Amino acid sequence: MTAPDTVPENDAPAGNNGTQRSSRRVRHWLVGAGVTALAAVLGITLAVRGGATPACAAPPTGSAVHKGKASYYDAGRSGGTCSFPSPPADRLYVALGASEYSGAAACGSYLDVSGPKGQVRVLVMDQCGGCSPGKIDLSEEAFAKIADRAQGIVPVTYRAVVNPPLDGGLTFRMKRGASQYWFAVQIGNHGNPLRSVEAKGPTGGFRKAARQHDNYWTVEGGLGPGPYSIRVTDVYGRQATATIRMVAKQVQRSTAALAGPDAARTPSSSPSAPPTPTVAPSPTSAETSAPAPTVEALAGAAPLDAPRC
Repeated sequence: MTAPDTVPENDAPAGNNGTQRSSRRVRHWLVGAGVTALAAVLGITLAVRGGATPACAAPPTGSAVHKGKASYYDAGRSGGTCSFPSPPADRLYVALGASEYSGAAACGSYLDVSGPKGQVRVLVMDQCGGCSPGKIDLSEEAFAKIADRAQGIVPVTYRAVVNPPLDGGLTFRMKRGASQYWFAVQIGNHGNPLRSVEAKGPTGGFRKAARQHDNYWTVEGGLGPGPYSIRVTDVYGRQATATIRMVAKQVQRSTAALAGPDAARTPSSSPSAPPTPTVAPSPTSAETSAPAPTVEALAGAAPLDAPRC
């Protein structure tokens, strides 16, 4: 007898000896397992498409040499996932896979890439959604310097450029929509990967900004109307502080650098980069340069520890 308001577990006619009941249970189990597997696959797919940062992720740093493969693509006029105003003037740039892009931690750094025909220095500007660890995607112009384009994909080695010489000092760009109630700034022309950004308004102390996947640093709740003091630290412990204003659609330029001969140095075993000149991303015509802010170079902190996996 079936209790009121319940559905019988098996509605097979009597005399089937439970055959249909077992079959139904097996079907239910198979359907449940299939749904679980599908959900897992969809979860992985969505994580990859959404640009989720892997649990163990870090940008290339120091003197480590990485082996991998390189292909090429064309970003057009876009500044890539790093949200730069435009590609560098020489159009020598690279997109990294999720683990090395590391949630925008690699943005603005440089790599020396060696291939069958030679070597090229490239700016990290983008994330390659389909690149596995060790796979990089060069601009067409950069790929042509190390291999024949007809090859499509070639074996390469690459390494970080430590303290690359740059044209000018740090730049700052407030994000569209930023206000005294929501602070969001992009740091440019820093050369080495950044470890941290701190900011403070006219009152109060420095507050740690959170790095976003689009290469902006944000402080929830804002810092007031400005001006703001920005303290920038790279992964090698170099540090600089600048004063900027709340202005939209402008690149605010400074005279201090975290890389190159004019940077404040701290003891480090990392080798210096070869003196090959590079060109930092240039602002588009819609973004004019603001007056240079006051900048002071400071002594740095300890170098960043290696990632633990």
